[in-house]
Amino acid sequence: MASLLFLLVASFGIVLALRVLARWTAVSASPFEVEPWLSGHPPTEHALSRYHARWYTASVVFLAFDVEMLFMYPWAIVVGHLGPGAVVEMFGFLLMLLLAVAWARREGAFRWA
Repeated sequence: MASLLFLLVASFGIVLALRVLARWTAVSASPFEVEPWLSGHPPTEHALSRYHARWYTASVVFLAFDVEMLFMYPWAIVVGHLGPGAVVEMFGFLLMLLLAVAWARREGAFRWA
C-alpha cells in the first residue's frame, strides 16, 4: 500500500513539475515570427487552400507505380535463386498492373485538360 501511495505521489509530482517548467520556459513569439513565409515573400493564398481533384488521382497513380517498384527491387535481387516460377509470378503482377493502368486511362486519370 505504501508503494502505491508513493507511486501516485511521485507521478503527481512529476506531472506538476513538468507543467510548472512548461509555464516558466514558454516562448512567447511575436506575430511576425509565427507568420508563414515562402522564400522570403508572404504567401499569396492560405496554407490550407484546396487542390484540384485531379491531383488526388495523379497521386494515387503515382503511389501505384511506386509500390510496384517496392515489389520489383527485392524480386530482381532474388529472381536467380527462385527460378522460372518467380518470373511467371512477376509477369502476372505486371499484367495486373497493366490492366489497372488501362482502367485508369479509360476512366480519364491521365487526361489533364
